[in-house]
Amino acid sequence: MMKNMSLRNKFAVKKTPPRRSLSLNNLNNLESSIREEHYGLNYDAPKIKIAGQEFKFDDENGMWTSEAGGSGVGQKEFLKMKKQNQGLQEENNLLKLKIELLLDMLAECTAEKHLLEKDLGEVSSYRGSRKK
Repeated sequence: MMKNMSLRNKFAVKKTPPRRSLSLNNLNNLESSIREEHYGLNYDAPKIKIAGQEFKFDDENGMWTSEAGGSGVGQKEFLKMKKQNQGLQEENNLLKLKIELLLDMLAECTAEKHLLEKDLGEVSSYRGSRKK
């Protein structure tokens, strides 16, 4: 029985020692401005390069902007092109509507023509049968 107790103690979960409450790192004791100055911990805004054009995140307005030296389109040009694109889409929708209207009118005229030809054929066949 003594042997069985020693096995239990061997596999029992041990208590972990308590963690240290204070960090030994002296960076936590310094003010943020001093840390930035001495250790270079200030970070620039995030940048990304897509298709040869570099963009930078602007924290003030929360938008990605093109770098000044880039060969890409600036934000003003982008907004202008976006507005022009929207205008062209509206014009395209209007033209599609006009085409649908013209096709409906053509179908109506074609149907009327066929009805008139049918009526004309019946009248001519009626006249032909009366002459006999």
